[in-house]
Amino acid sequence: MACAEIDLGEVPGFWKRRHLLTLEELTAEEITLILDKASIFRQAITEGQRKFSLLAGKTCVNLFFENSTRTRNSFALAARRLGADMLDFSASTSSLSKGETLIDTAKNIEAMGVDAMIVRHSTPGTPKLLADNLNCSVINAGDGPHEHPTQGLLDILTMRQRFGRIEGLTVALVGDIAHSRTARSNIWGLKKLGAHVIVCGPSTLVSVRWRELGVETSYSLDDILPRVDVLNLLRIQFERQSRRPFPSVREYALLYAMDNRRLARTKPHILILAPGPINRGVEVTPDVADGPQSAILDQVTNGVAVRMAVLWLLLGNR
Repeated sequence: MACAEIDLGEVPGFWKRRHLLTLEELTAEEITLILDKASIFRQAITEGQRKFSLLAGKTCVNLFFENSTRTRNSFALAARRLGADMLDFSASTSSLSKGETLIDTAKNIEAMGVDAMIVRHSTPGTPKLLADNLNCSVINAGDGPHEHPTQGLLDILTMRQRFGRIEGLTVALVGDIAHSRTARSNIWGLKKLGAHVIVCGPSTLVSVRWRELGVETSYSLDDILPRVDVLNLLRIQFERQSRRPFPSVREYALLYAMDNRRLARTKPHILILAPGPINRGVEVTPDVADGPQSAILDQVTNGVAVRMAVLWLLLGNR
């Protein structure tokens, strides 16, 4: 297939980033730039343009130490669509099992001619550690419960596509706020673009200290439903918890699962998001997950576009 042409316009002079580690450190201008470029890629994808030569000669590597379906494959597809070569790293078959340090492993991979390292790790701060020790670009694909910047960006892009704006929207993040890197990235991005953010869930998973970030806290989904424009339903991350934060999954579903009964009490234009993987019947019922208000699969499509934009902005102008 021949490579398509695409007009991405000029990159403003304020964009100086070599890495994408967190949305906390990005300005509203920088976030908007990524969203604008992602929108161009999304339009091209919609029109059937799937192959570009914008990163021909570049090499990216997925350095994943946690399981992933959407993020890992999305980055791989994004890199290949831009014309870059893509390597997949497997921790279980690497020299890490022989005692090699993470930094030494990363430096050896970089020495093979890698331009960007996409890192997912259970320990917060790991992408920053690598960025401080490598010359290549480093992209945070999720560091424990800290941040997941490209997930936050694709969620926000999906909201902007539906409403044409972020400013003035009321967005509720519902579920396991305590352990969610998606929640943190959403909060930073949404607040900088002018949204009102509510974090909602059991008191064991939603501390009042979240208010220090300028968000509203709620322990009742039913109380906030009539006010929100967007519901982002987060998975309960049992793998990060030392003890169960509520008596049973059934009780959690009764209090916080989005179903048709609750949907009837929302605004007509309500947008339902979920970063995935979704647990049907726990945070959302199948009829809502697959219904017309849901944009869960649009999020996946937008994930490829966002990651294409990030890779191009970090590598295409160097």
